[in-house]
This record gives sequence, C-alpha cells and structure tokens, in this order.
Amino acid sequence: MRPIGGSMKILVAADQESRSLWDFYDPSKLRDIDLIISCGDLSPHYLQFLVTMAHCPLLYVRGNHDRVYEQTPPDGCVCIEDRIYDFKGLRILGLGGSMRYKPGKCMYTEEQMSLRVLRAVPTVLYHGGIDLLVTHAPAAGYGDMEDLPHRGFDCFNRLLEHFRPAYMLHGHVHKSYGHFQRQREHACGTILINAWETYILELPDETLPVQGHTGSPFYDMSVRRMLRKGSCYDETRITLAQSPEATYHK
Repeated sequence: MRPIGGSMKILVAADQESRSLWDFYDPSKLRDIDLIISCGDLSPHYLQFLVTMAHCPLLYVRGNHDRVYEQTPPDGCVCIEDRIYDFKGLRILGLGGSMRYKPGKCMYTEEQMSLRVLRAVPTVLYHGGIDLLVTHAPAAGYGDMEDLPHRGFDCFNRLLEHFRPAYMLHGHVHKSYGHFQRQREHACGTILINAWETYILELPDETLPVQGHTGSPFYDMSVRRMLRKGSCYDETRITLAQSPEATYHK
C-alpha cells in the first residue's frame, strides 16, 4: 500500500538503449520504479537486464526492428501486443509496429493497423476503456514525419478520440532526427509522450483508477472477485496484497 500523497513511477523507453542505465548502472536509478514499458526497437538483452534489476513488471510492444524477438524474446518480460494488461487498475493496451515501407514483419499498412484497432475494440469495451495506449509509431499528425517509414497511423487518432486514454506512449521518431518533441497534447486531451531512450512518467495516486470500479460490470465483477482472495483497501484505491504482479487479460 502506498503512503498518502504517493505516486506510481513508470519508466518508459524506446529506440535507444540508455548507457546511463546499462553501461553505468546504479541500483538507485531503478529503486522507485513500479513498472517499465518498452515502446519498441530495444535489444531483448537490454530489456532482460532492466526487468532483472528493477524487480517490477516490464511490458513491451515490438518496433519495426524487433524481428529478433522471434528467436530471442526478452525473458521475464510481457508482450502486450493486441491485448490489455491491467497493472493495479491501470488498463494498458499495446499496438506495436510501424508503417509498412518494405516487406517484413512488425510493419503494417494503414488498413492493416486499422483492422488491429477494430479487433481490439471489444476487449477495450469489456475493460470499460483504457488508461494508457502503448505503440511504436506515433499517431498521424502528432510527432510523425512525412517520409513513409516514419509516418504515423491515422487510426490511432480515431482510437484516441473515441476512448480518450490519459496517455499515449510511443517511440520511432528519434531525437537525432531533429523533429523530436517529448510531450504533446492530442486534440482529444490525451497526453502523447515520445519515449525515446528513457522517460519517467509519474502518476499521482489520486489520478489512478481504482481497481474494480471502471463502470464495466462484468470486468469489475471479475476484478473484485480476484481482489477478495487476498486484498487490502485504502481510502483511494484497491491494491493486491499478496502479489506485486499485474493481472493479465487477453
């Protein structure tokens, strides 16, 4: 249980391994991190290092250069492609990959990504919405570029406008490209964060959703049943008493 006035700290990362964390690691750098989210194009060995040293869940989506994950998946990490992962009430949807610019995996046309979004809608409705959208590519018109490889997906805009998550985390557009902006605000109010290298997203406890109170009756019922098996309650949120691991939902 968190102290009153506490917060959840999420380390988000994409595209470039941090030398500060990997080559010059110090335990204090990950000590207060509650969750790690990779937005793609990171070495599986780097992700394995982070999840081992941080002692917290690490979620990831694939970038357009992550075909190596098929032979060497990052052990101890959780792929959230096309799924919702519930981390202490925070509903996180993953849709990785970039715009297709050549033959290969982890790349999609606008139509193919639109189909993935459409297929995700039923589970989003079941969960009563989403709080974080995790992608590799940005939404079209929000931090993307004009060339096809770095163009964003317009279907992400429709997803944001309909469900209005608090945050969208993405990568793909590197700081070195000269088009970099860490944070933007979408027209619907969602905060868009480019996770290039590393960024710490800190969410005050009072802004976090309460588990089992999303407004979706069947999902809330299943969560409350799980919590009754060993739970504790403070005045602002329900947390799992027995396990620091998140609940995984497909």
